[in-house]
Amino acid sequence: MCASEQYSKSPNEKNGQIKFFFRLASLLILHLGIYYNVMKKYQLGEFEEIVMLTVGVLYTNAYGVSIKKEIEERLSRSVSVGALQSALKRLEDKGYLKSHEGEGTQERAGRPKRYFIITALGKRALEHNKLMRDELWKAIPKIALNPKFTG
Repeated sequence: MCASEQYSKSPNEKNGQIKFFFRLASLLILHLGIYYNVMKKYQLGEFEEIVMLTVGVLYTNAYGVSIKKEIEERLSRSVSVGALQSALKRLEDKGYLKSHEGEGTQERAGRPKRYFIITALGKRALEHNKLMRDELWKAIPKIALNPKFTG
């Protein structure tokens, strides 16, 4: 018997290895798919995250104008009404925020304010984003943020 014959595999052994490989590949694809779906499910842009956090800060007083003022004051950042309204609509469409109308007021010519609250799904999205950021911060080697070595 020559050395190559000694280490050659029977068709059944090759079939078993192929099946094992495909099962392993399937599990990997499934895992990556689930991870991708979780990432996609809780996807928040930077401004969306700021808006949601501000809704949380304002709690029962979170309506368009108060959200805009709070962001501008806390972050020294200009916010356009259009950008804010678009973000609020997107967040509501994603199920992260829920809104309800308050009472109309004389100062608003009878128009009611639209108040926003964070939903359970929105809370999970914020927690997921915070966890991802914390993990990234922890993964940065200390030397990478040392001014002596960063230039």
